[in-house]
Amino acid sequence: MFRSLVALIVLSALLVLIPFSGRIPAAAASQDPRTTPPQDPRTQDPKTQEPKNPQPKPAESKSQKTEYTAEQIAESVILIYGTRPGLEQIRRNGVERGRITRFTADGNAAEETSYERRFVRGEILAKDKIRLDQKLPTMEYSLIFDDGKLWGVINGAAFTPKQEASVEFISQHHHSIEALLRYKECGSTLTLVGKDAQKGLDLYVLDLTDKEKRKTRYYISARSLRVLWLEYDEGTLGGVPVKYTRKFLDYRVVQQTLVPYRIILTADGRQSQETRVLTITYGVRVSDSIFKNPDA
Repeated sequence: MFRSLVALIVLSALLVLIPFSGRIPAAAASQDPRTTPPQDPRTQDPKTQEPKNPQPKPAESKSQKTEYTAEQIAESVILIYGTRPGLEQIRRNGVERGRITRFTADGNAAEETSYERRFVRGEILAKDKIRLDQKLPTMEYSLIFDDGKLWGVINGAAFTPKQEASVEFISQHHHSIEALLRYKECGSTLTLVGKDAQKGLDLYVLDLTDKEKRKTRYYISARSLRVLWLEYDEGTLGGVPVKYTRKFLDYRVVQQTLVPYRIILTADGRQSQETRVLTITYGVRVSDSIFKNPDA
């Protein structure tokens, strides 16, 4: 009975943004994370990172056009990324490994770091447990987030991270795709800014405001319902807020959920960081002991 109810809810959410035409269009069916094999980046348009050769949508007259709410769009995005029950169960804990490259103001690569990110999902984002281990050529250290607090560990001793590192860590967590996928659980509010067209892409533009009044703007493909990039203002540079943009590229299916394997961060239009995911494994047992403060 429960599975039948879940299937009915999923089907209803899918029909929100797919006009009925006797069958589900191939473009939408190819995005079903339950049936789609891991994507080869070569099957994606190198300019837009969208799936190649989608089935054209039927033309709509002005009288046929449907206006969707912010919640309908968000729920359809959640469906495409793996469904709410699927994301909650599959992404409950896991391990991610990759490389982070940071850039100087003149665009040169200044630092390359290998990282391992282990996490346990909480009821809301603020209750998540995250440990980010980073290895530089000259040192190794960890940043740990637990119960809404952040601290660092180096050589077995706790330390207080620099403000810049703390802001970067918290921003990545709260200004993220995950924040949109869990908007309802976190009590965030959504606003549909409207539709836009940029670089040949039709986009839905959504604003998300969390309980701490942090605002994130999402640019979502109207064709694939993937989040292509997000924007937010944070911090100050000479008293002026800095505008950050985080772009999501090279999407792949991991254990029936959709994940970007390349993320580019820009600050006021200048690329400041690039993250390349090497491996992600969900469902791995993660011990609570790795999140403990050694000085507590």
